[in-house]
Amino acid sequence: MSQSEMTLGRIAATVLLPFGCGYFLSYLFRAVNAVVAPDLIQDVGISTEGLGLLTAAYLIAFAAFQAPLGVLLDRFGPRRVQGSLLLVAAAGAALFGSATSEGVLIIARALIGLGFAGGLMASFKAVALFAPPGRIPLLNSWVMAFGGVGVLVASYPAHATAELLGWRGLFFLLAGLTAAVACFIIFAAPRRGEPKTGSSLATQLRGLAHVYNSWEFWRIAPYVMTTAGAHIAIQTLWAAPWLSDVANLDRGGVAGVLTGMAGAFLVGILLGGAAADFVARTIKRGPLFVMHIAIGIFIVSQVFIVLGYVEWKWSIWLAFALTGQLGVLAYAHLADHFGADLAGRSNTALNLLLFGTAAAFQFGIGAALEHWPLIENHRPAEAYTMVFGSILALQMLTGVWCWIATAIRPGVAGNGNQ
Repeated sequence: MSQSEMTLGRIAATVLLPFGCGYFLSYLFRAVNAVVAPDLIQDVGISTEGLGLLTAAYLIAFAAFQAPLGVLLDRFGPRRVQGSLLLVAAAGAALFGSATSEGVLIIARALIGLGFAGGLMASFKAVALFAPPGRIPLLNSWVMAFGGVGVLVASYPAHATAELLGWRGLFFLLAGLTAAVACFIIFAAPRRGEPKTGSSLATQLRGLAHVYNSWEFWRIAPYVMTTAGAHIAIQTLWAAPWLSDVANLDRGGVAGVLTGMAGAFLVGILLGGAAADFVARTIKRGPLFVMHIAIGIFIVSQVFIVLGYVEWKWSIWLAFALTGQLGVLAYAHLADHFGADLAGRSNTALNLLLFGTAAAFQFGIGAALEHWPLIENHRPAEAYTMVFGSILALQMLTGVWCWIATAIRPGVAGNGNQ
């Protein structure tokens, strides 16, 4: 069966399911440290500073591999690259489960981050290879839904498993699951449409340079970096302190809002993909049309957060979670604009900048908040107003840039019209 003849059902079974399982595990591993942190302190004697480095090791290895990842995906195809990387992640998980020192834990965590560096980008590359014309945003959203499920599983189910098997048993179980998914991808994903390996490394690097030199890439990238990067930084870390310090919620109340936000993230990704697919088929507009609407809602939600409207905390944080990652619709636009041959490099080029921005925001928010003293173990509301407001202002500036760049050169959008 040729690439053009593959139905959505066959794509779902042979592309979305195996690659989606890999992305599910990447989100699960990203969040599972919060579950086992007390055990690591008690059993291994890891320090607070070590816990911070342990968490960062995943993101550092993940981000550092994005540029070579794009070259590998376009040169060897997502099946071989993702299958191989997941075997590295499985080895890292097994090493983590057997570690008896802080240093080994950090090395193991870095291996896990390296192994999952292609979780989403390999999936997006596979979709770009096999998706019917115009259906990339819809299928990308289905892949991302697997990550949303991973966020949910990383909470109570992971905690219950750790209670049953111990934290070491949990990681050995995850190592086995990761190896099984690697085999699933290697043997189940389609081989047709995979690129030949004849292109030289120099040719591959010239393709990456072409992406980074593209006006179209830089027209969109800053807006996606600052919005989706802020969403990652805040939802995964700084939303909880705001809910505690500004909204005065107790631990149970914070957990309730965060659980609702995880569900809203999953719903938002699915709705965003479906909306982009509907718009493309009915009014012939590309994914950026839906992306701009979603980011507009995301920015409005942050205005209310910055102003401290605590009585609307559920509404504004659910809107924040629902729309915060819909900047990823730009990946479908870039894959369409640059073509399937460059899809891996164009997507990982943006992903490197996005995760770099998210890491900078995550660290920068904490460093900035330190300038306000604790009052009865809480930061004052004005601290969050100033810090979150600064990030919001940066998003607005990049939005203005995107609008100006589009006005200057409106015809560069290629196949992905606004």
